Amino acid sequence: MVTFKRAEKSESKLRMVLVGPAGSGKTWTSLKLATVLAEGGKVAVIDTESGSAKKYADIFNFDVVELESFHPAQYIDAIHAAEDGGYDVLVIDSLSHGWSGKDGVLELVDKESARQKTPNNFAAWRVATPIQEKFMDSIVSAKIHVIATLRAKTEYIQSTDERGKTIIKKVGLAPIQRDGVEYLFDVIADMDTNNNCVISKTRCSALAGQMFAKPGVEVAEILMEWLKGVAPTPR
Repeated sequence: MVTFKRAEKSESKLRMVLVGPAGSGKTWTSLKLATVLAEGGKVAVIDTESGSAKKYADIFNFDVVELESFHPAQYIDAIHAAEDGGYDVLVIDSLSHGWSGKDGVLELVDKESARQKTPNNFAAWRVATPIQEKFMDSIVSAKIHVIATLRAKTEYIQSTDERGKTIIKKVGLAPIQRDGVEYLFDVIADMDTNNNCVISKTRCSALAGQMFAKPGVEVAEILMEWLKGVAPTPR
């Protein structure tokens, strides 16, 4: 017999993703948010960006594992290790390598297609898709806060400034991961090369439609209030 009960807001764990091109400040921002969310606790980082997180080790306190293979199983093992290790917040920098990097899902599809000796990769996707889904499930079901980053495909656009001078600007486009994967998260933050952050999707009403320059403590405090079921403080 199915029984419904009244829904209640209880303290929840954050699922946030920062999307942006190289140089948009995704790593620094994720570490800043994680440090505040940890409230003096422990922060773990899964680094796929050739040790880039360690460049901020003089500013933030965290433990890191640097993946050399980006097979989803490696991410899953690291996520479970962060849970078992008593960490309060996990930063995954980045998820994109699990899709298009060495041993990532796209490479698994290519290898499976080659093994089957067929140009049609439909059957190969039947092997790779469950691996990708298990990867995403490990993030959604994690018992700690998770802040992930996604690289965005970049494009250069030409425009003119107020003086009529031609300027070239780098902009971020679609994130590098399976289509729609970012919508598994509570908060999607799009970042640009000026370190501006636009909240493009959120379950936290206090953040809806907001833009932050160099986001940090303010964003983290709003999220903490929301996660704990506290009415947002007027800002």
